[in-house]
Amino acid sequence: MKDRSSRRRARRIAIGAAVVLALAGMNGPWLWRVGSEKYHDYKINKPEYKADNGHWEVVDFPEEYRQNTIHAALLHTGKVLLVAGSGNNQKNFDKKKFDTRLWDPVKNTIKKIPTPTDLFCTGHTQLGNGNLLIAGGTQRYEKLKGDITKAGGLMIVHNEDPDEPKTIPAGTKFTGKKNGKTFVSQDNILVEKAKKVFDKQTGAFLRTEPGLGRVYVEAQKSGAKHETGTQDNYRIQGLKGADTRNVYGMAQKLALDKKDFQGIKDAFEFDPVAERYIKVDPMNEARWYPTLTTLTDGRILSTSGLDEIGQLVPGKNEVYDPKTKKWTYTKGIRQFPTYPAIFQMADGKLFYSGSNAGYGPDDVGRKPGIWDLRTNKWQGIPGLSDPELMETSGTVELPPAQDQKYMVVGGGGVGESEESSEKTRIVDLKADQPRFVDGPALEKGTRYPQISTLPDDTVLISGGSEDYRGRSDSNIHQARIYDAKTGEMKRVADPVVGRNYHSGSVLLPDGRVMFFGSDSLYSDAANTKPGVFEQRIEIYTPPYLYHGSQPTLGKGPGTIRRGGSGTFPTKHASSIRTARLIKPSASTHVTDIDQTSIALDLEKSRGKVTVTVPKNRSLVESGWYMLFVTDDQGTPSKAQWVRVP
Repeated sequence: MKDRSSRRRARRIAIGAAVVLALAGMNGPWLWRVGSEKYHDYKINKPEYKADNGHWEVVDFPEEYRQNTIHAALLHTGKVLLVAGSGNNQKNFDKKKFDTRLWDPVKNTIKKIPTPTDLFCTGHTQLGNGNLLIAGGTQRYEKLKGDITKAGGLMIVHNEDPDEPKTIPAGTKFTGKKNGKTFVSQDNILVEKAKKVFDKQTGAFLRTEPGLGRVYVEAQKSGAKHETGTQDNYRIQGLKGADTRNVYGMAQKLALDKKDFQGIKDAFEFDPVAERYIKVDPMNEARWYPTLTTLTDGRILSTSGLDEIGQLVPGKNEVYDPKTKKWTYTKGIRQFPTYPAIFQMADGKLFYSGSNAGYGPDDVGRKPGIWDLRTNKWQGIPGLSDPELMETSGTVELPPAQDQKYMVVGGGGVGESEESSEKTRIVDLKADQPRFVDGPALEKGTRYPQISTLPDDTVLISGGSEDYRGRSDSNIHQARIYDAKTGEMKRVADPVVGRNYHSGSVLLPDGRVMFFGSDSLYSDAANTKPGVFEQRIEIYTPPYLYHGSQPTLGKGPGTIRRGGSGTFPTKHASSIRTARLIKPSASTHVTDIDQTSIALDLEKSRGKVTVTVPKNRSLVESGWYMLFVTDDQGTPSKAQWVRVP
């Protein structure tokens, strides 16, 4: 009986195996793929794998709340501001459809926020009062040469009247005195009054310098016959009396050439409590792709950007005073490519890593250095590897901030270059003669790397693409953690979503990291299908959150002054090893100037820990911070929000 049963069972197994082999012969790749995917899912969800490599999870919002997220900033309410503006979508721009969302990562709720203008490719930074300063954005989308039907370009309007400025409304016509061709202004402008110049010693009148205004103009009609090739003076229609002589236009070539994006002067503060934009005084210069950097005294430096006629702002930098809500020019001229990675150092000077987003001459303002804003003096920093591949690279201040070390990650060639760098470069700014040295290399050349500082003094580096905007299906589905203490780089779990242009990452108060955006040029390897903007958000949970329970950190003082201390209750005082203040991110185009992690002095006693904030105002800028403590297993607490006034 047993023998017969055994033979039947063996026969069934043999038949089943034959069927599987036959199916495998017909559908081998499919079976292998399904099996491989199932095994991969099984592997990445094993507890021991998560403890070594972390874990990724996609947050897919309901369709009505999805947007082309270009900017993301963590607010001191714990919510994340997601800003799209027109979202790199010309149709949205034409319809004035500008989007902002406010996402609560704890409750996973989303709120739509009225958006006052196109904040696509704006600049932003955290202010000392907890608001988010937002400055610049889009006045007009770019047009490629083949798409332009009307000749256009820059008109400089002169006002020789020393008594009053002149308002020139959009739609004003300018007619050339020599060429007789008429062009129409596209925006309103205010032309300052002329200035009388006197001799400083004798007080004698020397001359009158006209006030100047800049405006983009287009021909009335389409066609190449309306182009101009030389400079001409232009009469302004609608003027009366002496203004017909005192106010006039001057323009060089007005043609059908490619027109770059054009910026705006508008500036706003976003109030996280009221959850709304508050308009403040506009910048002196229109800026698209500007960088905002906080200075020692709490004012904000605005650098670079494309202006109202699509040209790189010619080195005219300016600062915003949160007290007066006004902007003033800095002394001296210094020009950078757009979205330059400019950080404040612990001594109050500024460090420019060379990272940038791309627009601007390839031989202007691309070399790294230390900038003394007060004197406009510049000290170059040598040793940078792949110096011609810095566009779309990322830069991060390595933790803790007191070490004053920075890492530059990846990068690519200027413009739509196929070239990219696998290098990481590290510079110690406390050295007598700072110099870049290579850190651990990435596996692939990487443009657009997303970088976030973690509470345990490590840095998460993820995503990017080998080619320009993910071209040729070159997104990199890899992530690594760099240990700032040991200098080692470790490969961790792979992200699900590929990310390149218009992407970024933000550390959340619970120790996880959110990733947003990606704007591929094409959606296939053959580069034949247009790309689709990546609207999914993905959350990475680092390995340290799989090492056991997080140490607790109860509420303590909401405000701690520089040099002051604060005590916080905890059940895990004996195991806590470090405390860090981490400034919340404001990220766009893989540029996040706000990121900093400051080491705090730590004292422990039964049931509580006491932390002390450094006295250095340039190191600890005014504002809200996340306070993390980390235990002997490297596991951080959830953050408590603390304000440094």
